[in-house]
Amino acid sequence: MPRLFTALGLPPEIAAGLAPFRGGLQGARWIEPSDHHVTLRFLGNVPVALAEDAVEALSEMRARPALEVVLDGLSVFGGDKPRALLASVAANADLMDLQAEQERLIRRAGAEPERRRFVPHVTLARLRREATPETVAMYLSQAPIFTPLRFSATQVVLYSARDSTGGGPYVAEAAFPFA
Repeated sequence: MPRLFTALGLPPEIAAGLAPFRGGLQGARWIEPSDHHVTLRFLGNVPVALAEDAVEALSEMRARPALEVVLDGLSVFGGDKPRALLASVAANADLMDLQAEQERLIRRAGAEPERRRFVPHVTLARLRREATPETVAMYLSQAPIFTPLRFSATQVVLYSARDSTGGGPYVAEAAFPFA
């Protein structure tokens, strides 16, 4: 069963702009810049038939102009048990509409509804137990100033991932241009 998700890929120059934030955090397993993305809809491990139906449904995505995406800061998922360091993405109506459309299309293909609230972000590192709330807070307080990074997304990509560790490498299985 493939492990799938839809996402906006980051242009290489934007991924390179995140490089100053790599390193210096104990317990971090850094995501390769070539694997940075903004997840829209995680499908998980799905039967091949559902994967094929998802590709068909996603091909019916409506036309739209390029989507402006802004990475606007550093954050962490997990609170008292930090599990991921991320670059937050400024939510906007167009991005939220795209994500809602992804949810509708994937559900129409037969997937279960997504239970988690959509929080747009780019995962920079997965955190192990050694990354305590204190070490993460120290890292964030000493990190370089985050200058917003902007790019125009022109397509949604269906990616597959290894099901063992997460964090890549990811394979682009199909692309769905906006126009």
